Amino acid sequence: MSEINFKKIFGDWKSYVIIVIGSVITAVALNMFLVPNKIAAGGVSGIATVLYYQFRLPVGVTMMVINIPLFIAGIRYIGGAFGVKTFFSTLILSVVIDLTTFLPVITRDPMLASIYGGALSGIGLGMVFRSGATTGGTDLAARIVHKFVPFFTIGQILLAIDFLVIAYAGIVFRNFELSLFSIASLYVSSRIIDAILEGVDFAKSVFIISSRSNEIAERIMKDLDRGVTGLKGIGMYSKYDRTVLMCVLRRSEIQALKSIVQKIDKNAFIILTDAREVLGEGFKTYD
Repeated sequence: MSEINFKKIFGDWKSYVIIVIGSVITAVALNMFLVPNKIAAGGVSGIATVLYYQFRLPVGVTMMVINIPLFIAGIRYIGGAFGVKTFFSTLILSVVIDLTTFLPVITRDPMLASIYGGALSGIGLGMVFRSGATTGGTDLAARIVHKFVPFFTIGQILLAIDFLVIAYAGIVFRNFELSLFSIASLYVSSRIIDAILEGVDFAKSVFIISSRSNEIAERIMKDLDRGVTGLKGIGMYSKYDRTVLMCVLRRSEIQALKSIVQKIDKNAFIILTDAREVLGEGFKTYD
């Protein structure tokens, strides 16, 4: 029992370290790229960026002040499901942002700032999210709003909030070109976060419909060393039973699979879809 508890504690300790590292990377993105170039890429950090230029309020402190009522509302209406890690990551990010204001500004080109700032913040936030936390902010606000207007999805509400923040920045700065750069930064950041959470080595799910499915399955297992699952199917026009083959391959193996199917049954149907993340033998191991 004590050994299990020790492993659990160690795992928690490691995730908190990753949260700190991710928060530092996000703070670097804000202080070296985004804030100096007035790139308010949505979220609480975007609001804090605008308020910094309006009233010279510290970005980190402003983020914490905005997040406190959100946490209180979250505990009341959601029940605190966002957890201790989220509170910890929000606190650390706010503190680190104000402690790293001494960092030099790398570029004054808004395009470069939006791309590199978005990429860095995506890496940092991706690390935080992968550790089981969030940075509070608009993510939490979207969940609270969803509680009252459930006919909108959380994603739609989050998109609307980010749009309002970016529009607000454009009005305050009287420069809607900066809003376009902010949208670009938000896009880059979201793509990097997705890559960190889901992986970049996308596989392919393959469905094969053929009257010679047994032969095709044997060749795939022998030549490609991949497992194949047979699903029971029926042709709704012909009313014939069919075995639908399903397997998951790496992208580099797709051409070999097509060659196998073509040699055995030129009339076979092949359906390819992206598999964003595959866990198990032959692919990624479980975390």
